[in-house]
Amino acid sequence: MLTLLLLALLNGVCIGLCRILNGRLGQASDAYYASLWNHGVGFVFLSLLLVLMPTPPIASLLDAPLYAWLGGVVGAVFVVLNTLVILRLGATLCSLLVISGQLLSGVLFDLVVKVVNPLQLLGVIIIFAGVLAFRRMEARSNSPKQQLHNQPLKSEKT
Repeated sequence: MLTLLLLALLNGVCIGLCRILNGRLGQASDAYYASLWNHGVGFVFLSLLLVLMPTPPIASLLDAPLYAWLGGVVGAVFVVLNTLVILRLGATLCSLLVISGQLLSGVLFDLVVKVVNPLQLLGVIIIFAGVLAFRRMEARSNSPKQQLHNQPLKSEKT
């Protein structure tokens, strides 16, 4: 169990790092090209990994329902949206909002499948309160760093 918890934590670190790297790439071009390059490089990386791994049964992949294949579309939308907002909101606020959205959607999906524990709902409320508190604190500080986040991206300049 500890290994799974550590892998989940590492996944969170990877997501945070990916956001920052894609935001920087989007700053050099735009969010759509950054997303395209993100997925292109990821495709090459995974292709090389798959060469080293045993071949999975293709039939089981083809048995998946059609909606299961939409994960790539959702992933691409995630990368584009994140690239658009991270430079303006900053890594911390962007991460808090993404995590809040994940928690909210997780609770909603669980509501469809099973009964949600009231402590889960309380946890989501606490996270949202943290986001609001962070935003208020950030709004009160008028630092040059905050002003940098409000600058237009390269693709938005006319």
